[in-house]
Amino acid sequence: MDTNDSLRLASLWHSMHAISQQLSPTQGCMGIELLEADTFDLHCFQSLTGTKFFVVTEPGTQGVEFLLKTIYELYTDYVLKNPFYEIEMPIRCELFELNLAQAIRKDKVALVGR
Repeated sequence: MDTNDSLRLASLWHSMHAISQQLSPTQGCMGIELLEADTFDLHCFQSLTGTKFFVVTEPGTQGVEFLLKTIYELYTDYVLKNPFYEIEMPIRCELFELNLAQAIRKDKVALVGR
């Protein structure tokens, strides 16, 4: 997925997320956290600042919430502390990308071992 596709997906999700918060009959609804399709699940974690993180998995994958929180921790450690990063811009941070790849590999191993 290239940068433009990522931005389109984020824009679409942001709109659906905002609408779901407003239309939800549940008080204090935080919006859509999981979109289940026939061939994939799209998980979303929204930070307190409104930044959203996505993970696409095979249907029924367990433990994704932990991975999303790990990604958020990596984001706060490597991206937000980077003086060259501008909020709302695509993330271009080598340390973040390296640690993210390592976290995903570690999570894959944990999921296969279950």
